Amino acid sequence: MPILRTSPPSPFGRKIKIALAVLGLEDKVQVQYADTADASDSLRQQNPLGKIPTLILDNGEALFDSRVIIEYLEETDGRGILIPPAPHRIPVLRQQALADGLLDAAILQIYEGRFRPAEMKVQSWLDYQQAKVQRALDFAEAQLSQPRAGTPHIGEIAQAVALAYLDFRFGGKWRAGHPKLVAWLADFEQRTPAFARTAPPAA
Repeated sequence: MPILRTSPPSPFGRKIKIALAVLGLEDKVQVQYADTADASDSLRQQNPLGKIPTLILDNGEALFDSRVIIEYLEETDGRGILIPPAPHRIPVLRQQALADGLLDAAILQIYEGRFRPAEMKVQSWLDYQQAKVQRALDFAEAQLSQPRAGTPHIGEIAQAVALAYLDFRFGGKWRAGHPKLVAWLADFEQRTPAFARTAPPAA
């Protein structure tokens, strides 16, 4: 059975877990905790970058990062659920890229506070990352169409996970200026049961 190395707070790991649920593969992949800060964790032997999520296949091969894992799941499943065929493929992948980039900028802000001493923090750098988050939110709000019925694709999954991460780590401040995204996320949660099941524990 393939093994997904991740941790409950990881938004990229959550993206994979929701994708597995959407494909009906939750029971066919074992989720195993990984501690990226622990040098003795086997994750560093499985993935030279020591990052999560990492998917360990039955033959021992490791796949990383989340977008590569999604491509593998899509290719293995073959139904075009996560990544639909043209002409929708590129817009869906762009939506995923935007959400992943938002997450990268948000996580860098968290790491700055967690790992860098207060006297060494660079506010201009934090502002730079936050500006990326803001622009991504504004773009998503402007581009958002009516909620899509049916099984979510990877663009929607990634967007939902990114917004939820902002709720989890930044107190949901994004919600005040993005009413369309707020309504969209509520709809996504209602039609995607795995979204609630994969929520990280309260901070």
